[in-house]
Amino acid sequence: MKKIFTISVLFLIIFIFVQCSIFQTITNLSRLKFKLGNVSGFRVNNIDISNKSSLSDLSPMELMSLTNIITKGQLPVSFVLNVDAKNPNDGTGGYPRTDATLKSFKWRLFIDDKETVSGDIDSPVIIPGTGEVSNIPIRVELDLLQFFKGEGFEKIGNLVLAIGGKQGNSSRITLYATPTISTVLGDIKYPGELKIIDKSFTN
Repeated sequence: MKKIFTISVLFLIIFIFVQCSIFQTITNLSRLKFKLGNVSGFRVNNIDISNKSSLSDLSPMELMSLTNIITKGQLPVSFVLNVDAKNPNDGTGGYPRTDATLKSFKWRLFIDDKETVSGDIDSPVIIPGTGEVSNIPIRVELDLLQFFKGEGFEKIGNLVLAIGGKQGNSSRITLYATPTISTVLGDIKYPGELKIIDKSFTN
């Protein structure tokens, strides 16, 4: 009887320890923060526009190339949207230092509040528990005319420059993402999507 009681107490202690570990892990993960960073390597029909400030900066050959592809009803663009990630679990404030391995980061991309393409990260990203900002590169490819039909050449050109040009930024982009974090307890997926914008960190 005493042996059964001892085993029961042992199992109870293990159960409590596991539950506390799970709770602490989830608590730490909930403190991860994300924000849209800059856009890099923006190309339109394989034309690099990252150094362009206006449509007039395009060469006659580049303008002709864009005009030709648009008349065909296409405008393929590609770029990298850099997401800033911050892991504040640096061992201070009563939280243990915890590195986070982002195993999956399924996302949906909105431009000017219009949903476009979706995807996931190419490979896992480690977000160290240092409180410093880490980069999550999101590689994007889409046909802008598929989502912005009826817009004039100048308006679409200005949209492209506003995002990927020399003075461009990610203010016209919104990312909805569902992170999955790899832990010693297994993969933990966020219960819902995060809305990630450029103005402030979201968790």
